[in-house]
Amino acid sequence: MSQKRPSWDEYFMMLAKLAASRSTCISRPTGAVIVKDRQVLASGYNGSLPSQPHCIDEGKCFRRSLDWPEEMKYDMCRSAHAEANAIALAAKKGVAVEGAAIYCTLEPCITCTKLIIMSGIVRIVYEHGYDSPIPKRDAYWKEVLNSSGAKVEQLRLNDRITAYSINFLRPDTSKRRL
Repeated sequence: MSQKRPSWDEYFMMLAKLAASRSTCISRPTGAVIVKDRQVLASGYNGSLPSQPHCIDEGKCFRRSLDWPEEMKYDMCRSAHAEANAIALAAKKGVAVEGAAIYCTLEPCITCTKLIIMSGIVRIVYEHGYDSPIPKRDAYWKEVLNSSGAKVEQLRLNDRITAYSINFLRPDTSKRRL
């Protein structure tokens, strides 16, 4: 008996999670995939800007090592978020994302929400909610996200689909089975 393969949403979320495996952030590795008409347009992960040191290589979070207050965290982080990297890659390659969906491993922050909405992305699917030590800020982000006109959904992969997918990450993915 064959196992049920992933739905399109599960498949694209798994791709976002796989993109997160390239992250250089030691605090919150995240990934994002932009999709339109069931085709991947661009992907991204959070990490340092080109030519900047990576936190994963230094073994510490650059922003946290400065001991700046949480309210100023974006002012001192040298990384770009997964969503911003995916949108930037699409722009760099001349790929239109208007009308697309974005699959994110983390609910977009306010900066990424603005980029997503301004780029014309109409559907946002995220895995984990963005919980920071500043609940009032989080509530504002969610309000902006929910009033954006984009369809916003949370999708958590269940154990069955995770187990099914793990089998395809093993070295014998395409080994003859019959």
